[in-house]
Amino acid sequence: MSDPADALASIRRRIADAAPGRSVTLVAVGKAQPAEAIRALAAAGQRAFGENYVQEALAKRRSLADLPIEWHFIGPLQSNKCREVARHFDWLQSLDREKLIAPLARHREPGAPPLDVLVQVNVDDEASKSGCRPEQVPALARAVAAEPRLRLRGLMSVPAPDPDFERRRAAFRRMRALCDALAAAHGTVDTLSLGMSDDFELALAEGANMVRVGSALFGPRPAR
Repeated sequence: MSDPADALASIRRRIADAAPGRSVTLVAVGKAQPAEAIRALAAAGQRAFGENYVQEALAKRRSLADLPIEWHFIGPLQSNKCREVARHFDWLQSLDREKLIAPLARHREPGAPPLDVLVQVNVDDEASKSGCRPEQVPALARAVAAEPRLRLRGLMSVPAPDPDFERRRAAFRRMRALCDALAAAHGTVDTLSLGMSDDFELALAEGANMVRVGSALFGPRPAR
């Protein structure tokens, strides 16, 4: 891995160039990275970290309990993991079906702030991807907003990794339109999570204000 401070500074410069004058949240994706790598990036000033697997994330969380990290769950969520996500994460970016909402709300501890929730949208209708269909967003959003222990914040998507960036741009624009419509209906909506290491600048140009960056910060994932 390159020097963490240098890697973080480089990504922050690219974000500032792509979204001048705008507030953008950088989520560092630590999937398969050791806790030591996350600690090094946190020491360089990174606060928000995303994880795809619950058990891997909980082990890291225990190792890094001394750090003021904001934990985002960004992977597909199974029903039997709702308790752990509700209790140990600050954000859930991958809510994609209604049956998860009640257990998430039930397991969120009363003394904790509401769990910030993004609805994940399968914007390109890929069979292999998680996420709801675009037309399902309003109903899911209403169900989240009705739970006091959850806080609806917006939308997330992982568009198809099309080599044609113009087709990716079109997907980002569809997501922006969905998010704008959702914000008009719900006053808590302020977040559009789009873009990863190879396309976050394009996502920012099309209105994203949260990006999820892994390899560009950490380098290649270690072999499992």
